[in-house]
Amino acid sequence: MSIFFTSHGAAGTVTGSKHLLEIDRNDGTRYRVLLDCGMFQGEAVYDAKHDPNRTFGFDPATIDVLVLSHAHIDHSGLVPRLVAEGFDGPIWCTPATEDLCTIMLADSAHIQEYDYNYDVKRAQRKGQKPEEDGPLYTKDDVQPALELFQTLEYATTKEILPGITLTFTDAGHILGSAAVHLDIVDGDRTLRFSFSGDVGRYVDRLLPEPVPFRQADVIVCESTYGDRDHEPVKEAEDELLRHVTDVCVKNKGKLLIPAFSIGKTQEILYTLNTLSNEGRLPRIPVYVDSPLAISATMISRANSALFREEVRAELAKDPDLFTFLGVEYVRSADRSKQLNGVEGPCIIIAASGMMEAGRIRHHLRNELADGANAVLAVGFCAPGTLGAKLLEGAKEVNIFGEVVPVNARILRMEFYSAHADRMELVRYLGCQDPKKVKRTFLVHGVEKSIEGLRGLLQSKGYKHIEAPVRGQRFEI
Repeated sequence: MSIFFTSHGAAGTVTGSKHLLEIDRNDGTRYRVLLDCGMFQGEAVYDAKHDPNRTFGFDPATIDVLVLSHAHIDHSGLVPRLVAEGFDGPIWCTPATEDLCTIMLADSAHIQEYDYNYDVKRAQRKGQKPEEDGPLYTKDDVQPALELFQTLEYATTKEILPGITLTFTDAGHILGSAAVHLDIVDGDRTLRFSFSGDVGRYVDRLLPEPVPFRQADVIVCESTYGDRDHEPVKEAEDELLRHVTDVCVKNKGKLLIPAFSIGKTQEILYTLNTLSNEGRLPRIPVYVDSPLAISATMISRANSALFREEVRAELAKDPDLFTFLGVEYVRSADRSKQLNGVEGPCIIIAASGMMEAGRIRHHLRNELADGANAVLAVGFCAPGTLGAKLLEGAKEVNIFGEVVPVNARILRMEFYSAHADRMELVRYLGCQDPKKVKRTFLVHGVEKSIEGLRGLLQSKGYKHIEAPVRGQRFEI
């Protein structure tokens, strides 16, 4: 049996997760298993002539099975395009991931169509043709993809191909997120392969801590924060309350919180709800301006059994952990536009977390010039994204073709990061005997974070640690 591993995304970048396993069995049969099918995000992964989201690096029709670690768009966002280009095998994921992908992929298709139509109009005004022939995919491409989804609960083993079994363990990253474990058997040989997906935090939040997993021969591990530790935050409520008080009470400004619709929005609402229940939250309006986040919050409510034990116990006293006095969920575009005219202090939570799409861009365009306001970044922003530019101290940014001065304060709160930091990644891998791990591949990180984690793992006894570049093929 020969097994080959190739990263076609999230190799030296933090988006576009896409990893291919090719299994050549002794009887001559070949199986191809794709781990994740994510979208590249951020200008840093593009060049003037190439959109990496339009080429997979392999023929989708040759893939036998797709396994998704979780629903974030940088891990699932190209599934409809994969299916449209010929993939017709099963797509395995957890039940909560399927629920979230149902809304995430439909929303992504809407964005693809909207952005393409915008590009067409902009090109027409210049007397040019749009650079691309069409959107990455449309709403019509989503349903055929969703019909291929099959679900597997955590800690349940399923044979997904002859001699290949799949097990999910809870990765603690977002609702339904999983580490992927494949046992590949051919005759007397068994290869135990594990893919971390995105690893969550070891802190008291909505979701349980990442779950240990069985000994692996080969590990593919994310490295988003592999070179640094998150700032210690003993009480997230106090830090968030301090930002709200400084911006909204003292400065009478607006606090914009760009947050991913899945995970971070619910975490922030949970914290605000706790502050409200304790009587500590100032009486100011809180707007959740994201139809996708509203739908994701409803899915979170329906999947409360996946919350950690202490949070589930709270439901007996407060049956809705995401709603409190003063919060308004905004679905309609008209109501969203009305928020631009709201006077006085308020909190606006809107997607996307990297500030690359969604309604947050409209709010940033309208509010960044006002020095009384602030933007609170609560997660990782990939290089080249609007969020990264603001965090790097840009004095002006381009939004919808308009140059916007940045006078608002740009704040950061890393407690809400859904990614493990370097010591948490080491803790996650603490269930492994490094001497028994034959190969380790570090993905989903930039060079600095990958090299930081590589050195740390080497000090723990790991050997043969690789940092694949996109398209590099390894025999394992």
